[in-house]
Amino acid sequence: MNDLNQERLVTVAERSTEVAANILVSVLAENGIRAIATGGFTAGFRAEAPGWVQVKTLEDQADRARELIAEIEEVEE
Repeated sequence: MNDLNQERLVTVAERSTEVAANILVSVLAENGIRAIATGGFTAGFRAEAPGWVQVKTLEDQADRARELIAEIEEVEE
């Protein structure tokens, strides 16, 4: 997804670990949605404000991505 313009990307989820974010990116990809995880470098760093890994996708795929994420979260509960 390196060829994507950062301005066209929107955050559809945040996870506390890079592993969890990358799993979500894989699930989205399996459903035809291109996504990336960003911020993994600081996510494991424990300071006063620990980082989160953001899952981003193209703006025109964001609604579908959020629907899939909601379905996944329902199953996990």
